[in-house]
Amino acid sequence: MIELTAAQVAAATGGRLHADPDVTVTGSVVIDSRDAAPGALFVALPGERVDGHDFAATAVAAGAALVLASRELDGLPTVVVDDPQTALGDLARHVLATVRGGAGGVGPKVVAVTGSVGKTTTKDLLGQLLTPEAGGEHAIIFPKGSFNNEIGLPLTVLRVTAATRYLVLEMGADRVGNIAYLTRIAPPDVGVVLRVGVAHVGHFGSVEAIAKTKGEMVTGVVDGGTVVLNADDLRVAEMAGQAAPTTTVQTFGTIPSADVRAEDIEVDPAGRASFVLRVSRAGDADAQRADVALQLVGPHHVSNALAAATAALRLGVPVADVAKRLSSATAQSPHRMAVTERPDGVTVIDDAYNANPDSMKAALRTLAVMAGRTRRSVAVLGGMHELGDGSRAAHDEIGRLVVRLNIKQLVVVGDDAYHIHEGAMQEGSWGSESIFVPDLAAARLLLDESLEPGDVVLVKASHGANLAELGDHLSMAKTVEDNNK
Repeated sequence: MIELTAAQVAAATGGRLHADPDVTVTGSVVIDSRDAAPGALFVALPGERVDGHDFAATAVAAGAALVLASRELDGLPTVVVDDPQTALGDLARHVLATVRGGAGGVGPKVVAVTGSVGKTTTKDLLGQLLTPEAGGEHAIIFPKGSFNNEIGLPLTVLRVTAATRYLVLEMGADRVGNIAYLTRIAPPDVGVVLRVGVAHVGHFGSVEAIAKTKGEMVTGVVDGGTVVLNADDLRVAEMAGQAAPTTTVQTFGTIPSADVRAEDIEVDPAGRASFVLRVSRAGDADAQRADVALQLVGPHHVSNALAAATAALRLGVPVADVAKRLSSATAQSPHRMAVTERPDGVTVIDDAYNANPDSMKAALRTLAVMAGRTRRSVAVLGGMHELGDGSRAAHDEIGRLVVRLNIKQLVVVGDDAYHIHEGAMQEGSWGSESIFVPDLAAARLLLDESLEPGDVVLVKASHGANLAELGDHLSMAKTVEDNNK
C-alpha cells in the first residue's frame, strides 16, 4: 500500500484519531493479527466467533503502526470508526483514487470480473495475459484464490502502489447491490460479466435478482470504460442495453454475432479444449484468427478464456499474444479443477472450492470425458449451498445427471447432499453404484479402500462442505503412503 499517516487514514475513513497524527502506515493492511508486520495497519473486524479488537494489542506488538477499530483501545494508536468493514472499503476507495490521480492521472488499469461461475479462473487467466504487458509480476495484482467480497476486495485494492499497472479483481455477490458497492470502491476500466446462474439464489430470491445484481457491473465502469458481456447467455447479452453512451460494449461467446468467439472447439482425452480464436465485429470480413490449446481441464473453460481474451484485447494485447499466453496459462488458485496423477495410477480432479448446479454439471461432464470408455469414473459430491427452496430439486437433478453420464461410482457426502443420492437412485442407479456417507471421515475411509489404479475421481462441493480437505487427502494419499514405506 502507499504510505499514509494516521491523520490521512482518519480523513479517508471519517474516523476519530486517537494516535499521533504523524504515525505512518508503511506496510500492509491486515485483518489477522498473525499477519501483522512492522508498519502495518490492523483492521479490527468483529466476527461471529472472534472479535478483532481482542487481538489489536497482539498486532501492535508485532509492529502494526495503527489500528482501525470501532472503539478506543487503551494505549494503542487507533482510528475509531462506526464500522471497521465500511471504513476498510472507504480506505481502499481513497487509496485507489489517489494512485489513479497521481503521476498526471496515469494509474493502474482496473479489470473486474463477475458472474455466477468462472470468476476466479477468468481472473487468473487475465492475470497471466496481462503480466507481460505490466512488465512483470511486481506491476500487476491478481490475488490467488477468491478475494471477491466486501472484505477481500478492499484488501486486494489496498495492495496497489505507484508501480501498479494492472489491478485484476473478481467481484462476488449474494445480494442486490453488492456489485454496485464493490465497483464504487474500484470502478473498473474494463468490467466483465460471465454468466447468470443460480448460485446464491437462496439469498437473492430469484434468478432475475441475480441478473440485476450482475448487471451492476455494466453501470459501474468508469466513464468511457468497457463492458465485456457473454453473448451465449441471453440475460448477460441483454445487459448491453444498460450501458451508458460513453461505454464500449464487447461480446464474447460461440455464437456468430460475438465480437470474440471460439470456433472449431475440440476436447482431448485429458479434458483440455482447443479452438480457433476469432476476433471481429459481426460482418467484418477481416477477422483475425489464432489457435488456442488450453492447459486448463474442462471444456467449460473455453468461455472463461474468451472472456479473459476479450478484456486483454481491449487493453491492447495483440491477438497472437493472447492466443499464445492462453495456451500456456495454468491453474493459479487451489481446488479448481486441479488434476493430480497419483503414482498408483489414480487421477484426482479436485474442484472442491465451491459448487453450484452449473459448475457441478460442467465438472461431471469433464469427468466423463476424462474417464472415457476405459477408466472407471468416480464422483465424490457434497452439498451445494444457498439454493433456497429449489435446493432439493437441484441436488436431485445432479444425481440424475450422474446416471445419464454413465458415471460408474457416485459417493455422496453429508446430509445436505443426500438428495443427489436420491436422484441417482430414482434415475436408475442400483446396488452400490451410488453410496451415501454421512461425513468426510466416512468418505475418506471408503475411498482409501475402494479406489483402484486407473480410476478418475472428481471431488466437488460448496465451500462450506469442506470437501477441499478430502481433495487434498486424495491428491496426496498415495504419495505419502509411498514415502512412508
